[in-house]
Amino acid sequence: MTQYIAFLRAINVAGHAIVKMDELSSAFVSAGCKDVKTVIQSGNVLFGSAGRDPSAVVEKVKRTLHKSLGSEVTMMIRRLSEIERLVETDPFKDFEADSDAKFYVAFLSERPRRKPSLPLLSDKEALEAFAIQDREAFIVSRRKANGFYGFPNNFIESELGVQATSRNWSTIGRIVALS
Repeated sequence: MTQYIAFLRAINVAGHAIVKMDELSSAFVSAGCKDVKTVIQSGNVLFGSAGRDPSAVVEKVKRTLHKSLGSEVTMMIRRLSEIERLVETDPFKDFEADSDAKFYVAFLSERPRRKPSLPLLSDKEALEAFAIQDREAFIVSRRKANGFYGFPNNFIESELGVQATSRNWSTIGRIVALS
């Protein structure tokens, strides 16, 4: 059995597409997944599935969630081993962690359609996408003058021309620790 992580896009964000974690877990179990665990409310699901291609299972989960939400659900699926390697390599190791910076990984639906010149910068959102590796983009978000941090998802989707869902780097560490 192969272990996977599903990163759901745009659920439980600012009152949009609210899904309870037990409902989310049930959708995966009813699709035939094993060892299902949800992590945080932002739509992160660890699950086991037979075979190397979980696409049939994912489609069943999407149909189930579509019925309850009334809208299409987008998921970025990765093998747990891919995420473990990502954490081991720590793409943020050259950045100093401080209270004015947050680190994000944007999981892309596919490889970017255009090859950008890095770093990608958004002065308005105080974002710096410093690396893209396969289907992941790595972003530093700095505290803006208003005290808030920029959130990278819309910026990354616009710059790379593909759908994405972003997670705080500490969330990725938590997911690997729970696995």
